[in-house]
Formats: sequence, C-alpha cells, structure tokens
Amino acid sequence: MNLFTRGASLRRPAPPTPSTATASQRPHQPPAFAPTANLSDPAQAALTGEWMIDPAHSRIGFSVRHALVTTVRGAFTEYQSRLYFDGRDPSRSRAEIVLSTASVDTGVEQRDAHLVHRDFLDAATYPHLRFVSTAVQLVGSDVYRMNGDLTIKNATRPVDLELTYIGHVTDPFGDERVGFDGTTTINRSEWGLTYNQRLAEGGAMVSEKVRLQFDIAAIRTSPRG
Repeated sequence: MNLFTRGASLRRPAPPTPSTATASQRPHQPPAFAPTANLSDPAQAALTGEWMIDPAHSRIGFSVRHALVTTVRGAFTEYQSRLYFDGRDPSRSRAEIVLSTASVDTGVEQRDAHLVHRDFLDAATYPHLRFVSTAVQLVGSDVYRMNGDLTIKNATRPVDLELTYIGHVTDPFGDERVGFDGTTTINRSEWGLTYNQRLAEGGAMVSEKVRLQFDIAAIRTSPRG
C-alpha cells in the first residue's frame, strides 16, 4: 500500500510473484469468519478491490529482546504482495506476501549476516518467507483479525494478525492509497529458529518471542469494485 509519492521500489525487481493458490485448510482450523460488526465508515465499501504493498512507504519488520536489556529491530526490505480487500464483506478479503529472506536489515551488517546464516533464516536454502491469509474477521469499526499461515524455512504454522485501518487518500498522481497497521507475536522456535546462547547471569541471549509488525501502505491495482 503506497502513500503520497511514486516510490522507485515499485519498479525494481521483486521476489517471485505469489501464487494464486491459497493454503489448504487444516482440520483444526476454523472456517472463514463472517463479519461480526458493522462498518462505522461506509466509505470503506468503496475500497473493495485489489491492492499492492508499496515497499517505499511500508515496513514489514520485527522486534526481539536481546541480552535481556535491549530490543533489536529489523525489517525485510524486498517483498511482493497480492492483496484483496472487501469493504462490504471483510470475510472475503485475502492477502499473500512473499518476503526475500536475504533482505533482512537490522542496521548492523555483521548481525544481518548472522541472521541469514544457517543458525537462523538460512537464506541460501530458504530464500523466501511467506504469509497467506486463511480468514478475515471484522472485530471493530476499524479493526480486523486476519488468520493465516506463516512459512519460515520448512515450517508452516498458523498466526493471527490484528490489523487497524488507518485511512485512505488519493495522492497527487491520482493513485488511490490505503493504510493498515498490524502486529502479532510468535515463538520463533516453533519455526525451527532455535539458535541461542546462554548469559552468565542466566537467561538467553535472544528471546524466543518475536513481535512481527506490518506498517502497510498499499496502492490500488484494479478499478473500484
């Protein structure tokens, strides 16, 4: 989703376009949600259609506690997306995002090199991370719960995102743009990211809990529905 300018990143090479197939429902997974609340802003119905995340004005990142007393923050700078938002029936909305594992950026070159190493993401073997939505539920006037499958390395597990609708604009170029903020917390060991070191004072060098953050700005790629 894009805001206010045409970012050069919209023209640069991106990871392979996500497949159109959605992840299969697992036996324990609930069926797609029906909307449980009314839209407080009827204008959201006009947002129905296909959108694409604008990397120049978005951030798909993470934060994790390090050495018990600090927090390391990073982001993936290269990704491709396929989004459909249905403002009339949110349960029909869907999303797929494919991130380049090697594009992780925490601002420290040595740390980034370790993150793409076999100890963590193993980018040489697993060049992409993938999120595919499986259900969307409206839980408030501008808050959505998106269930989906997150694949890291060779593990795929369900996650729940809470997304807040920020707003929409038409930029000076005539492009329609919309914004959402989302977050969820995962236990990295459930995806095989188990590397760690113990501290002399007790505890682990890197927390098992990782907070994922989706600061999304998207541009419409299809006519209004």
